[in-house]
Amino acid sequence: MSRPVAWWLAVGWIGYAILPWYAIEAGFWGFSWLPGWFDANNAPALVQSFAYGRWWLLPVALALLAPLALLGWSKDEPGVARLLIVVGTAGLAWLVLQGFAVGLKGWSFGWMESLFGPLGNRQFGMGYGALLVAGCFIVLLTQGLAGLGYFQGDGFTAGSIGVIIATIAAFVFYPVFIVLVSAAQDNQGNFAPALFVSKILDQEIWGLDCVYSSLRCGVAWNSLFLAVLVGVGTTVLGLAFALVAVRSGFRFKRILRVLTVLPIITPPFVIGLAVILMFGRSGAVTMLLSEHFGIAPSRWIYGLPGVFMAQMLAFTPIAFLVMIGVVQGISPSLEEAALTLRADRWRTFKTVSLPLMRPGLANAFLLGFIESLADFGNPLVLGGNYDVLSTKIFFAVVGAQHDQGRAAVLSIILLVFTLSAFYAQRQWLGKKSYATVTGKGDAGLPVPLPARAHLFAYGLAVPWALFTAVVYVMILLGGFVQSMGRNHDFTLRHYVAAFQVGWTEHGIHFSGAAWNSFWTTLEISLLAAPLTAALGLLTAYVLVRQKFAGKDAFEFGTMLSFAIPGTVIGISYILAFNTPPIELTGTGVILVICFIFRNMPVGVRAGIAAMSQIDKSLDEASLTLGARSFTTMRRIIMPLLRPAVVASLVYAFVRAMTAVSAVIFLVTAQYEMATAYIVGRVEAGDYGLAIAYCSALIVVMIVAILLIQVLVGERKLGRRSAAAPISSEIQGSAAA
Repeated sequence: MSRPVAWWLAVGWIGYAILPWYAIEAGFWGFSWLPGWFDANNAPALVQSFAYGRWWLLPVALALLAPLALLGWSKDEPGVARLLIVVGTAGLAWLVLQGFAVGLKGWSFGWMESLFGPLGNRQFGMGYGALLVAGCFIVLLTQGLAGLGYFQGDGFTAGSIGVIIATIAAFVFYPVFIVLVSAAQDNQGNFAPALFVSKILDQEIWGLDCVYSSLRCGVAWNSLFLAVLVGVGTTVLGLAFALVAVRSGFRFKRILRVLTVLPIITPPFVIGLAVILMFGRSGAVTMLLSEHFGIAPSRWIYGLPGVFMAQMLAFTPIAFLVMIGVVQGISPSLEEAALTLRADRWRTFKTVSLPLMRPGLANAFLLGFIESLADFGNPLVLGGNYDVLSTKIFFAVVGAQHDQGRAAVLSIILLVFTLSAFYAQRQWLGKKSYATVTGKGDAGLPVPLPARAHLFAYGLAVPWALFTAVVYVMILLGGFVQSMGRNHDFTLRHYVAAFQVGWTEHGIHFSGAAWNSFWTTLEISLLAAPLTAALGLLTAYVLVRQKFAGKDAFEFGTMLSFAIPGTVIGISYILAFNTPPIELTGTGVILVICFIFRNMPVGVRAGIAAMSQIDKSLDEASLTLGARSFTTMRRIIMPLLRPAVVASLVYAFVRAMTAVSAVIFLVTAQYEMATAYIVGRVEAGDYGLAIAYCSALIVVMIVAILLIQVLVGERKLGRRSAAAPISSEIQGSAAA
């Protein structure tokens, strides 16, 4: 028996015979079950089977006993691998079957009660024990597949793929499937295919009146047009910022990089509010133009221009985080070779540098495109008459119509758009190699940018950075005035109301109204960020470095949660995890899981973009010298993926801190997130406190980003961090 099989078999028995099998009322992190270990709600599965009549848990013990027959066998014998596959598959299948068959009222389906008679017993959602046993069966199955030669016989790769598939199936496909099933149902839950057809062909979705008379198209075309504009715009701006940050001698690089990251650490509706304060009918810029140039105030900002502007502010940092590692990874030796062959610097940039950036450009566009489709906050604040799919889904669920089937139909359309963008990206990249990090030494000094590229980068990045700075000045001022737009007298009352701290006989007392949601948000975000980054980069490693059947479907599955609007994700989690076999509603765990699988795709895309530049010969050299796959990934690949690690951690942390749509349905009084509290203040008209809270969150996240940069460190590629000589046009230095 191999060591991983032995270890995980022990873990499985701990889960079955020692830990509580069902979820406990105190939550995943609670230990109130210890005093009442043998109670019906806290007992392990072994006790549940005999003492409380839950006989359907006994077959799990048989599956855990079967591998003990392998003791004394050689792990290389084919029979060992086949038995592990059978045990792992049967164990997982039985766990799923019994979990869905028996619920809170006994049999979950009426036909089962008719067939077997009343059960007379029930069960709750799975807990600690079931989680460990499920992990044990996954490892047994994947180790068996590796033993038969699948995944090149690599147990680590097989286990990684198994864990990723299992978690994505449980926390992405299952809840999305539950909510999409309602697309073919009426409001009473009856199967109604004709209703589905009428909903999906609705003229409000596909109408093209804009071609003839009005300027209002169907919501599908509106969303698609906006997503393409935002995808292209954020990619171009992200490239410009990356060139300035990595390949220029710009003196204020650190300030520039902070400004590019600021929008990503701000709730989207706050950016929309700042845009209104600047360009609305009573906005600062509008009043300035009216007083000095006689331009009458209008509502032009409400609609496509306003949503486009706000989304560009919000999503350009994502493109920048993806592009900076790609621009940094281009080998100077390739550009020097082109110059040696008498190509000028512009031709070198156009024919050598840009083609090598294709993975980053494609991934940046895909992320911007999907983010725009799924965005909810900005269209809600600035959309006006320009309807998009995300807001239509929200109002279909929470509005007066309460039509869950319509929301599901609109979600299917979003999936089709996302799948099309995913396919187009794959076709554009093709099967070419983009590896530039090969392990060979180089001069370390990038070729100075040509004049046109230099003008492009500065001409876009610097004005946009200044505009971003102005937007954030407006946000900052909003927390220090009595009432933005009416009374601009200085005050600290908003900060005092939110973050007041006092002293009592028991010590420090956090009496401010925002403290509860602040500490909860910080705790959830700190838990979710490293798990999100780890799962995302592990998935990227598997996708780039391994070949296996169903790889394309597997890659699309990792992007599925990113393609669905947050409102649908939140609702699907409530529908899927409110009853057995997985009960998570009302706990902090459901928030952590939601953030992990909602934000994981950014880590996947950043990891793929960065790993596409790392030649496989580095992996092969490590494996040839006797290192295992896990050691190779930890000591060779991960140090070269530091830009992607930073991108994943930063994005996961700040998105967890600022998410709105996905968690608005999942928060409770015990687990209230900062954004839910801010939305409540906005609905109550308390804009000053809402903006003050957002300003405090921005400061916290800037500190967190700086800590992530310090803890992860910088990627070292030969001498590419060395200073370059100053040319007549630009100082060609490469930022690490």
